[in-house]
Amino acid sequence: MPGHFQALKTDPNPVHLFEEMMKRLSFLLVFTLLLTLILSACSPAPAPAVTEAASPPATAPTPLPQPTVTLEPMPEPTDEPIILSDGLGRTVTLPAPAQRIVSMAPSNTEILFAVGAGGQVVGRDDFSNYPPEALALLTIGGSMGDYNLEQIVSLNPDLVLAAEINTPEQVKAMEDLGLTVFYLSNPADMEGLYAMLDTVGELSGHKTQAETLAASLSERVAVVEATLSAIETPVTVFYQLDGTEPAKPWTVGPGNFIDLLIRMAGGENIGASLEFAWGQLSLEALLVADPEVILLGDANYGVTVEQVAGRAGWGDLSAVREGRVFPFDDDLVSRPGPRMVDGLEEMARIFHPDLFE
Repeated sequence: MPGHFQALKTDPNPVHLFEEMMKRLSFLLVFTLLLTLILSACSPAPAPAVTEAASPPATAPTPLPQPTVTLEPMPEPTDEPIILSDGLGRTVTLPAPAQRIVSMAPSNTEILFAVGAGGQVVGRDDFSNYPPEALALLTIGGSMGDYNLEQIVSLNPDLVLAAEINTPEQVKAMEDLGLTVFYLSNPADMEGLYAMLDTVGELSGHKTQAETLAASLSERVAVVEATLSAIETPVTVFYQLDGTEPAKPWTVGPGNFIDLLIRMAGGENIGASLEFAWGQLSLEALLVADPEVILLGDANYGVTVEQVAGRAGWGDLSAVREGRVFPFDDDLVSRPGPRMVDGLEEMARIFHPDLFE
């Protein structure tokens, strides 16, 4: 057969080529038909079909998990570029609301989703775990302060949203790669939180949703403040950040938003006597202060009320004796975002349960 095909390739007369091809095609068709008839004659007759009642399976099949689909409103259109000053005093310009955003901090991720821009987030840091939808996003690092700049660039973002956990050097490194970076400073008070929401809403094209969210949060804060307005003496509070060293536990000092929320919730932070925003308090000082309430901010890492009660010397504390040691979700108050109001409400209920029944 190869010789015949080679002859067809080399014959210069196109009529001969056509005739030869038609002969072969006819031969192949006849040969195929005869072969089919022979095989059909030799094949056994098919067995008759048997019909029986279908039996239910012994175990129902496990349904496949269905993806969660979150419908986000489209960004609000703008006719002019967005020009804002960030927390580093830099002027950042966007030609239009950002469509592909990389979040460098958990607080930023929570804000983006809260204002309706979750569908525009294409990357997150390692610690962003709320809302649950954020876990499906690609991570760009962040553990031990290290970020994968190559991964960030590959996501082709039109905005990288940084926070105070990021250094100015990291911001510059990303700018040197041609990325647009906006640095969000931590708020000093609730008004600062609302302003931060508005900023992220404007950058992402969700300013109206951000303003609505800020107004809702402000109303909830006002309810807490009105409910606590009649208290005369605040409850003394020890907020444990890290109790790995029971003789010198880490706590929050003055000038940070956890200290602010404790005061707003009708408490007095005994760590406010420290020199810095975070520090260690000796067991002796803790015994002298004798807090009425202990909040375990490290409960997310496995610390329990029973462990605290079993520590040497801690059984003499009023909070331990009276059963006023409470596990607390530190994410609510350590991330400057909309869930800070959740943290405020939870603290107020713990400190003054009689007013929030």
